[in-house]
Formats: sequence, structure tokens, C-alpha cells
Amino acid sequence: MSASSRFLALTACCSLLALGSALAPSSADAAEVNVYSGRKDHLMKPLLDSFTAKTGIEVKLLSAKEEQLLERLVQEGADSPADVLITTDVARLRQAQDAGVLQATSSEALAKAIPAKYRDPQGYWYGLSARARVIFYAKDRVKPADLSTYEALADSKWKGKICVRSSSSVYNQSLLASIIAADGKDKASSWVKGIVGNMARAPQGGDRDQIQAVAAGECDIAIANTYYYAGMITSDKAEERDAAAKVALFWPNQNDRGAHVNVSGAGVTKAAKHSAEALKLIEFLASPEAQKIYAEGNGEFPVVESVPSSDVIKSWGTFKAESINVAAIGAQVPEAVKLFDKEGWR
Repeated sequence: MSASSRFLALTACCSLLALGSALAPSSADAAEVNVYSGRKDHLMKPLLDSFTAKTGIEVKLLSAKEEQLLERLVQEGADSPADVLITTDVARLRQAQDAGVLQATSSEALAKAIPAKYRDPQGYWYGLSARARVIFYAKDRVKPADLSTYEALADSKWKGKICVRSSSSVYNQSLLASIIAADGKDKASSWVKGIVGNMARAPQGGDRDQIQAVAAGECDIAIANTYYYAGMITSDKAEERDAAAKVALFWPNQNDRGAHVNVSGAGVTKAAKHSAEALKLIEFLASPEAQKIYAEGNGEFPVVESVPSSDVIKSWGTFKAESINVAAIGAQVPEAVKLFDKEGWR
């Protein structure tokens, strides 16, 4: 299977049928909006309920894995009931854009609220929350002074000391895409080879599992998204809080391009029957009210600069983030997948 086929991997027919028919086509003049969401319901429901309470527009929500939602949109074509697609990463947004299931839109409110680097230049999608993918280290075994950049993790001094999830993780794909954009394909390929050589174990589990592995002594370094760490710090599970207490966060590349920052985001579908309501929903998700829910409810960075981060995130201090438009990162993801395959990061 080619890298591009892998990236656009088709889910089985039964998986699509399992999504059910939660969203049925309805009158185009109805005050409603139909949402396909790859984000967890516990985050989206408060946001969508607040939107309905404020506007009177009913929201019909279908949540599933993003690969399934994209395949469903492709198969449904112009008959899709979906008006809005919500995803967790710029790679998914770009994937949907390339598949032709999103339409370009224009909104003065979104252009004003969301920094240019967090939205598609043509208006196919808009970032709604941000997260950094950074380095986590064991407080008792690693000195912060020994850390510097993502690139430096490929040094042999970290041999057998790094935990990271598989290359199928869209978060890792976007991280590598950012390294390609910054350093070029050859240096990025060498970085992948170096990380593979420094892995403490075969890639496995999610981001929380990498942080917990550091806490348990299976490795000294992990790469993970900040909002998972925030969730562990505030978790109602003692074992997650204990693990987080043994691990610290390090902001990479502070003397050059800055730490890698990605977005969750949304776009209006090409098949939208309620495009005005769809755009109104996305505008609401970029409002201070909704941005506060992203910050406080999920430990993410608001994309609206006037909205403060949560107290947990503030406790980590300020940092320099990448200035590159995340759309440029999304464009490099297919190449990132090829490099992962080439260098054996499974």
C-alpha cells in the first residue's frame, strides 16, 4: 500500500454502517446544523449546547473516528447531511481539503478572531484550539540543561531512553511534517532514523502512555501533546496525577523556530445544506465563551489571543511557538508518512 493510500486508508464497509444514521437529511431552511466530529463528546457537547441556547439553532452531532468520517463524507458526496466537519489535527483538515469534501468560506469574524497562522489561507478550515507537541522528561533522571531541540533527541546519548507512539499517530505525522518544513527532507529523514535508534521500546499506546512510561522508569524522555499532560495533572485518577508529578515539560527549539504547535479545527462541508448556520457555529466556536471552554475543559491553548489559558497551562510559563502557518505543515504530512516508512518507525 502506498503512503498516500495509507494516509487516506479506507475503513471497512461495516465500520461505516456502524456509524448509523444519526444524521438524516432535512429541510434546507430548518434552523439546524449537522456536525461530523472526530472530537470527544464530553468536550463538544457543552460547546454545542451553549451554541443552541444562544442562537436557537439545533445541532445534530455524529461522533466517530476521523478516518471513518472522511470516508463517509467521500462516499456520501453531495447527498451528505453533514454541514460541519470538526477534527483534531491540521493533518486531518488538510486530508479533508484534499479529498474535496470542504468548501472555502469567508468570515470577517473568524479573520479577526483567529491568527492567520491558525487558519487556511483560502478559508477551507479554521483552527479552533491549539496544542503543543513537546518533550517530557523524568525529573529525577534528566537535567533540563541536557535538553534543547527536537533534532537533538536523535543524538546517540539518548539511545534506549525515548518513548514515543507509532508513526500512525497523526500527531507524530504533523510533528515530522513541521521538521520537514523547517529543516528539509534529508535532515528530517536523519532525525527519524535517530529517534528509531534511540527508542526504549517499540512504539505503543497513546500520549498518556508515553508520559506514564517515563514516570515508571521505562524511558527517560517522551514526546506528547501538552493537553494530555494537563489532563493527567487534573485527573480524578490518582495514578495519573502521580505519574504527572514525576515528569516535567520542556519547550524545545526556543533559540530558533520554536515549539511545534498544532490545531484542532473545523470547516464547512462542500455538501452543506445549512452553510449559513455552519459558518455561524464555527464563528461561535471562536468566540471568547467557547474558547474558555476549550481552555478550561480540555487543557488546550485558546487560538483567540485575548482569551487566557487555564491556570495549569499558565504554571508552565511562557514559550516561543512556531510562526509557520499550520497549513504549510499539513501540506508536508504525506512526505512525513513516506519518511516514517523509509526509516522503519512503525
